Amino acid sequence: MIDKRIIDFIQEHHLLTLSTSKENIPYSSNMFYVYNKENNSLIFSSDIKTKHAKDFIENSNVAASIALETKDLKKIQGVQLLGKITELKAEGLNNATKQYLKEFPYAEKMKLHLWEMKLTFIKMTDNRLGFGKKLIWEKTVN
Repeated sequence: MIDKRIIDFIQEHHLLTLSTSKENIPYSSNMFYVYNKENNSLIFSSDIKTKHAKDFIENSNVAASIALETKDLKKIQGVQLLGKITELKAEGLNNATKQYLKEFPYAEKMKLHLWEMKLTFIKMTDNRLGFGKKLIWEKTVN
């Protein structure tokens, strides 16, 4: 089970840095996301013509991070994530679209191409719990 503090942190934020790799060349991009608690995944929109989308279409294994921007060492919080990206289709797409537009209603005027990053590993640093305190979750293989 994922620690509630990790879920709360992810749900309190909306901007992630996604890192991809193609032919051993890394690339990072920023995007808005919503957290799907039922699937333990992040939903985001990206056109297939972008560099990062071309990368994750070829290699769906990605890394990401979400961080609270602060200079106060006692307040530092952030998560490092690993996951696998899939294109949303059918009912999954309908549900994700509703969730995404609820969080970002202005996106209704945009052409959405939604993807899901299913999380396999989360490491949260939370200095409010003690300097350098880490909370770790990893998906168990069935």
